Amino acid sequence: MNEQDLREMLDRVAGGEISSDEAVEKLRLLPFEDLGFAKVDHHRALRTGFPEVIYCESKTPEQVALIAERLRQFAPCVLATRASRECFAAVGQRCPDASYNEQARVITLGAAVPPPEGCPSVLVITAGTSDIAVAEEAALVAEAASVPVKRLFDVGVAGIHRLLGHQELLREAGVLIVVAGMEGALASVVGGLVSKPVIAVPTSVGYGASFGGVAALLAMLNSCASGMAVVNIDNGFGAGYLAAMICKMVSQAKAQ
Repeated sequence: MNEQDLREMLDRVAGGEISSDEAVEKLRLLPFEDLGFAKVDHHRALRTGFPEVIYCESKTPEQVALIAERLRQFAPCVLATRASRECFAAVGQRCPDASYNEQARVITLGAAVPPPEGCPSVLVITAGTSDIAVAEEAALVAEAASVPVKRLFDVGVAGIHRLLGHQELLREAGVLIVVAGMEGALASVVGGLVSKPVIAVPTSVGYGASFGGVAALLAMLNSCASGMAVVNIDNGFGAGYLAAMICKMVSQAKAQ
């Protein structure tokens, strides 16, 4: 339940369309529903603007499916990240509107509302094709949060002309997410080309000395490019969520 849903329900009570008892029953599960193995946070969209997202790793498919079913009862769009095909099969039995992006390992239930007019877009960039899985996670999260997303893949520093051929696309974006493994240099390059926030995502792509993404993480943290933030290794979810928050704040400021 989000703020708009709550206002509409209260208006219906005031207008006599539903009884106060019916409203109390709908509100009974706020702020959470106790399933025993999980306390499902139905109140999160009201507090933060986006429903609780299910992190599937270390959960059984049945647990993921039940959480997804309960969240979907109160939210138009629900996400489950790091999801296996087994999790998707279990969710699909309970929620027929579920879809699965296997590369990003993301289950989507329902559909996001259209982006508000004038909302800035997020541009998701990867250094290489091997980084696309993490980038797609970021893109799907931002899209589920009702923010327009564009993609620019495989434009790493080994062939920097591929990036420089898209400078207009870089300038048009409201927020840029840069996903890179190996040495993680692409984020600094992009940060030096644009006047918008850059969210850098180090990936675990690379040979032994990349230390599973630690090399890229440290390079991004030590970047001399201004206006750049860094999330954890392979954390496409965190990058997509933060980018969406920034874009929606800008959109709300324009509307005032």
